[in-house]
Amino acid sequence: MATWQDFEQQAPDLAPAVRARFEAHKHHVLATLRRDGAPRVSGTEVQFIGAELTAGSMFGAVKARDLQRDGRYALHSHPGDETMVDGDAKISGVAAELTDALELAAYESELPQAQPGPYHAFRLGLSEVVLTTVDGDRLVIRSWRPGEEVRTTTRT
Repeated sequence: MATWQDFEQQAPDLAPAVRARFEAHKHHVLATLRRDGAPRVSGTEVQFIGAELTAGSMFGAVKARDLQRDGRYALHSHPGDETMVDGDAKISGVAAELTDALELAAYESELPQAQPGPYHAFRLGLSEVVLTTVDGDRLVIRSWRPGEEVRTTTRT
C-alpha cells in the first residue's frame, strides 16, 4: 500500500491537484464496509501529516469499527459546486489504525485543535487515486495506481 508521499513522488503533477481538492473543504465522504459487506458512507475530515494521509473518528463510531474490522475504504472529496471547476477527487485503499504512542503524538501535534476526548486515527494507504475534471464539453479522468504512470482518459 502506498503512502501519500509515495503518490507525490510518483505522480508529481497530479498529487497537488488532488490535495487541493481535499484541502478546499473540511468535510468529505468516506465509504467503508459494514460487517455484512454492504457499503456505509459517512462524513469525515482528513489531514495530511508528514508522509501520510490520515482520517480521524469519534471514539467508537461505526465508521471506525468498520475500518478496524476491514480497512478497505473509498474517499470522495467534497463535491463543491456543479461546475467541477477544480475537479472531483477520489482515493481508495486500506486504512490502518494508529496505535503507536509516537505516531499518535505526531498526529495530535499536527491537528489544528486538540481532540476533545478519546478518538480513533487512521493512516489511509493508497491503492488508487482519481481526479476527474471538465474541459469544455469533455471529462478528463486522470488516475494513478502505485508503481504505474498516471493514465489520462477523455470522454465526451
